[in-house]
Amino acid sequence: MSSALLPKPQMRRLLARRMKLHLFGAFFVSVGCAALYKFGVADPRKRAYAEFYKNYDAMKDFEAMRAAGVLESAPPK
Repeated sequence: MSSALLPKPQMRRLLARRMKLHLFGAFFVSVGCAALYKFGVADPRKRAYAEFYKNYDAMKDFEAMRAAGVLESAPPK
């Protein structure tokens, strides 16, 4: 076999080339995970809290806990 038939192996910048690929891959995976978390967890949670507090009456809840005897500082009437 002649040496002209075989290509010379690349011996330089192997780590740099692979690291560039892995950095881009890690960046896109992290952006994808952040987007999935935002749209799959954070936004539905915000909507659920907004819906809950839209009709929430703190005094009614306080009076119910007071009547049940849960609060020591406010005894039931």
